[in-house]
Amino acid sequence: MRFFSMVAALLVVAGCYFVCGVLFAAVFVTVGVSGVDATAKGAGLGFRMLILPGSVALWPYLLIKWVRGRNLP
Repeated sequence: MRFFSMVAALLVVAGCYFVCGVLFAAVFVTVGVSGVDATAKGAGLGFRMLILPGSVALWPYLLIKWVRGRNLP
């Protein structure tokens, strides 16, 4: 019984992480990617769709970079 409650808690945490990632990625891919990478300015839909899964998975790291305003060449 205790194992199932731990699994359920892990699934809830993973679900929350995923939902936050999807919400962040939707905003980041449309607006924020040019704030992190200057070469992404004016990038097309294909590029934005390619970086979407990575943005969902790595959203805490990208959020920190976006807030700090690191503009990579």
